[in-house]
Amino acid sequence: MPLEVPRGFAPRLEVPFEGHLYGFGPFVGYYFRPEDPADLTRLRFACFNERGFYASDAPVNALLYEGEAVLARLPGAGFELPTAGDRIEPVFFPDAPAAWLATRPEPRDQFLHFHSAYDASGPTVVGYWLRHVAARAFTYDMGGRVGPGSPLYHRVSPGPDLSFPSIVEFDRGPEG
Repeated sequence: MPLEVPRGFAPRLEVPFEGHLYGFGPFVGYYFRPEDPADLTRLRFACFNERGFYASDAPVNALLYEGEAVLARLPGAGFELPTAGDRIEPVFFPDAPAAWLATRPEPRDQFLHFHSAYDASGPTVVGYWLRHVAARAFTYDMGGRVGPGSPLYHRVSPGPDLSFPSIVEFDRGPEG
């Protein structure tokens, strides 16, 4: 199945916010476009099973999710941002400061994923809260790389994915 990215969607954005320019993306399978071309505070997104990355039981390049993303700045909470390790470092909700989780837009039970933007210094506290709405049924198993014991693994039904991993991810940005 060929990857069919909707017109106007891009894998990476440059986001001006509060006098600073941030990078956002790319990450596998995600494509974004602003709801209003003059305003990057609210985005639409499409997530595909690009290269079979997310689901072993869905066709490669199938549309898995559509959704919305809302720009936010996480408040300082005495948490040191990761500067080493993998490109993307997760913090699951039980370990995240309550002040961060309070920045989720409504409906809060559906905005379960924060993905940070980055700048030349690495990950930042600016990023987007994502609301995933499944376009099909599938197993979110990272292409077969995780099983039922993983906090990422879950069965997905069409509609808002209320079982999406509750996670804050800090992204250092692509190399080079």
